[in-house]
Amino acid sequence: MKVKITPGLIIKFIVLSVLSIIFIIPFIYMISISLASPRTNYMSAFTIIPREFHIQNYLDMFKNSALIYWVKNSIILTIVNLIFTLASCSLVAYAFARLRARGKNIIFMVLLSTMMIPTQVTLIPQFVIFRKLGWINTMLPLIIPNLFGSPFYIFLLRQFIMRLPNSLDEAAKIDGLGYFGIYRKIILPLIKPGLASVAVLTVIANWGWFFEPKIYLNKTEKYPLAVGVQILSTTGNVGEAQMWNIAFAAAMLLVIPMIILYFAGQKYMFEISINAGSDAIK
Repeated sequence: MKVKITPGLIIKFIVLSVLSIIFIIPFIYMISISLASPRTNYMSAFTIIPREFHIQNYLDMFKNSALIYWVKNSIILTIVNLIFTLASCSLVAYAFARLRARGKNIIFMVLLSTMMIPTQVTLIPQFVIFRKLGWINTMLPLIIPNLFGSPFYIFLLRQFIMRLPNSLDEAAKIDGLGYFGIYRKIILPLIKPGLASVAVLTVIANWGWFFEPKIYLNKTEKYPLAVGVQILSTTGNVGEAQMWNIAFAAAMLLVIPMIILYFAGQKYMFEISINAGSDAIK
């Protein structure tokens, strides 16, 4: 099928190309700074297009002993929250989509309404609760809430499950499966694109998590990578130039995995967005 080239199509292509270049310039500038030599860093003579390729910066950043801890903490935080989020959100979404209970729709609307409450509003009460539980300066405030699911992810997976025909459940019940058996053997295999989409969003959110870790953690070795990069960009030896090249090299370690993961899973995100959006309109 040939695409008819029209003036309108050409204009759209030009506009989108210009916008793409504008949005990618900061990322290219970030790469350029991360590859700058110490002399260029001292003179702050950075350029948008990389003119130097000082790969040693990516090795020098590991001279900071805390960086290993930051990467490890981010990996632990991401993997644990990924498992908890997928398990809890898929189970709750299945209950809302398939189980019959009085007031289920009201409870679901209340759940969705919590998405409109800003994080800053509940921050102080949560901090007080976690402090009384003795969880401050531990990973627990960043992990335990994921055991109860995320309203947004629950909504997405519920809409995806509702598209599956009820006849599958009825056939499974005839074969002797209970609710949990249907969930494990029928529902989960059929919503893999939805689970993949939620997994991508969860990993991106947790790998770059900054706000809550900065609130609940107060020891440098317990910070995740996002907070650690911020520390590298704001600290330096007295009388010396800020090591922007090292800080941006560490920032690349934070950004590149998220970019790769996003492009690898964007087809699943697009699919579940279409499914959820079309069902929400009905």
